[in-house]
Amino acid sequence: MYKTIIRPILFCFHPELIHQITFATLKMLFKIPGVFSLVKKHFGVADKKLEKTFFGLTFKNPVGLAAGFDKNAVLFDELGAFGFGFVEIGTVTPKPQSGNPKRRLFRLKKDKALINRMGFNNDGVAVIAERLKQRKTAVIIGGNIGKNKVTPNEKAVDDYLICFDKLFDVVDYFVVNVSSPNTPNLRDLQDKKPLTEILQALQNANNAQTKPKPILLKIAPDLSGSQLLDIISIVKTTKIAGIIATNTTLSRDGLQSDNKKETGGLSGKPLTNRATEVIRFLADKSDKAFPIIGVGGIHSPEDAQEKFKAGADLIQLYTGFIYQGPSLVKQINKALLLIT
Repeated sequence: MYKTIIRPILFCFHPELIHQITFATLKMLFKIPGVFSLVKKHFGVADKKLEKTFFGLTFKNPVGLAAGFDKNAVLFDELGAFGFGFVEIGTVTPKPQSGNPKRRLFRLKKDKALINRMGFNNDGVAVIAERLKQRKTAVIIGGNIGKNKVTPNEKAVDDYLICFDKLFDVVDYFVVNVSSPNTPNLRDLQDKKPLTEILQALQNANNAQTKPKPILLKIAPDLSGSQLLDIISIVKTTKIAGIIATNTTLSRDGLQSDNKKETGGLSGKPLTNRATEVIRFLADKSDKAFPIIGVGGIHSPEDAQEKFKAGADLIQLYTGFIYQGPSLVKQINKALLLIT
């Protein structure tokens, strides 16, 4: 029904507009008594065999929703009802920012992909923290944090520390985003020296807490082998909890859609193989020294299996969720039960 009726209707509208309309509609529908339970019953797969425990957190299943979908933490409880084992909000910055000029989100239908150049548009950490205080369910929440566009790279660590402090009591884990291609010079922070400084500063603040929380790093798929080896070294040095591999890519190899030359980060099916390669490299070269969350081009249970075989411990959906619909979460979890 989703692919034959709902998706064709949704795809008639500009993607950013229909995203906003969908969020408003879901928010309204979930206020109707019984809708939450109905959605949870239809899309959820409850089975102890699906539970996974990593970095001190127990996930009811290993399928999460990636950051960027619920940037402003307005629908995390409702999205959890669609069967996700965890939901990542953000990217969040200290100050509100409008992001890059519209249009900035594009469907590549022939490629089952998206290009976005959103630019960390969000309501700011203070507003988002207040929303997260209203959490009504036990869904695990990740807080994806970044820096404001106007903050120079040499002061980026201050932005990450502000977000860490404001979100500490309302999220279950943190993700440091230095890999978005849509904030000028942000990816320069993936270099060994600045990245080590940022992660170590966050770990120092984390270790000062009574109960520290897991900090993960989200990396780009465009890193070279030597850069990935640096990432492994940085994880071991700073003792962060793990890696999310990967963010969107700047590559345009093999695309067929007419709007393939739009600038921004590419996600979806064209990213499937490269994200898997990065996961496999990290897992093999580190001897599985840390957990890996795999994300990038997961549009089917088979895609998910490839990520797990490559070394992912958990996975996240975004573009596949849009193209395949909410039943994809259920399909993946049911497929996992067949092999456990």
